[in-house]
Amino acid sequence: MDNENAAAKRKTIFLVDDNITNLTMGRNVLSGHYNVATVDSGERMLKMLEKNIPDMILLDVEMPEMNGYDVIKIIKSKKETKNIPVIFLTAKSDNDNELEGLSLGAIDYIIKPFSPPLLLKRIETHLLVESQKKELWNYNQNLQSLVEAKTKTVLELQNAILRAMAELVENRDDITGKHLERTQSYLNLLIAAISKHGLYTDEVNNWNIDLVLLSSQLHDVGKIVVKDEILKKPGKLTDAEFAEIKKHTIFGEKIIEKIKRNATEHEFLEHARIFAVTHHEKWDGNGYPRKLKELDIPLQGRLMAIADVYDALVSDRPYKKAFSHEEAVKIISENRGTHFDPDLVDIFLEIADKFNETANSFKQSS
Repeated sequence: MDNENAAAKRKTIFLVDDNITNLTMGRNVLSGHYNVATVDSGERMLKMLEKNIPDMILLDVEMPEMNGYDVIKIIKSKKETKNIPVIFLTAKSDNDNELEGLSLGAIDYIIKPFSPPLLLKRIETHLLVESQKKELWNYNQNLQSLVEAKTKTVLELQNAILRAMAELVENRDDITGKHLERTQSYLNLLIAAISKHGLYTDEVNNWNIDLVLLSSQLHDVGKIVVKDEILKKPGKLTDAEFAEIKKHTIFGEKIIEKIKRNATEHEFLEHARIFAVTHHEKWDGNGYPRKLKELDIPLQGRLMAIADVYDALVSDRPYKKAFSHEEAVKIISENRGTHFDPDLVDIFLEIADKFNETANSFKQSS
């Protein structure tokens, strides 16, 4: 059994030469150390490669019909065989020929007739190098997997913390019933639809949509600094109270800017900042906090305006009962070109049924 295991661990070498004497001599030299398959033509060796991949090929250069250069071109052109180390055997000592062979992918040249000890040493050295290359590749693959796993864990932790922060704000505002998930779903519907229609493609094509959707959960994070008596007031807000609650957009921007200063992931946070500070801007310039108008309002804010207002309309809030889906659609449609981007409203009207389906699916799961 030990002999069988030792034989199984041996490296396998294909020795290719059209001269039977060279094949016999080579087998005698190598067979004490390696599993050796002798082949008398390049064509037969290529056929063997379809079923067996050796650890190394010793390839004669001067062979009839298909010479060694023709053979190595085929070996290196195929995914399955391109990494097999090839050493050329040649009776000619010619720098130009050696350079050609090396440029085609050979790792060495051995001049015939060869010295058995030298042949064994050269093969041993190259197999060791190939083994170390494979170990290094495996190490790098494992290291990459570990880094990816660690990165995924860190991102999941980061997202969980941000999600908890957003939900804390949501619960303070008495906006229950998965407001964050719903607005993310509505945003996803809108982004998919504008992409399908080729609308605002210059912006959307540069987005990582997953990051955009995740970052949207922080759009109301600024409400964390608004007093409970204002957030939870069941009646109409006074002018002073409304002025106070409008500050949540600026507070949200400042909170996210502070996080950005201590973070390396800025793309996610930049989307979050834009959502926070622009989702109450209006197309006609009468929104807040900066009274941005039309296309000066970033696309994230224009999209969230529709998603957030729709969800507010069809949901119960401390100060109102939920509107029907049809009423919500009517209100958004009537505010086309005043509150909302008219092109986005047109898209919304096309997919309004999907908004309704999404809202109902959340009601059923709650």
